[in-house]
Amino acid sequence: MSENAKVDVSGYSFEKAVAELESIVARLERGDVALDDSIAIYERGEALKKHCEALLSAAESRIEKIRLDRAAKPQGTEPLDGQ
Repeated sequence: MSENAKVDVSGYSFEKAVAELESIVARLERGDVALDDSIAIYERGEALKKHCEALLSAAESRIEKIRLDRAAKPQGTEPLDGQ
């Protein structure tokens, strides 16, 4: 595995992780990467994908919808999915 593939992505912002993931996809689609390097960057892409999914899941859990009373005045919040 290349040194680049070993770099921890846990501190990456969502935007940085997506940008690097897009770069990896473009390199793999071009097909000009050696097999060993392809495997290494694919593994890095998997790590980036999992990190993005975790960030999205955390963001979704923070989204709340506002509850309104009969007069349409805000009365508090509740989870977006109603749980």
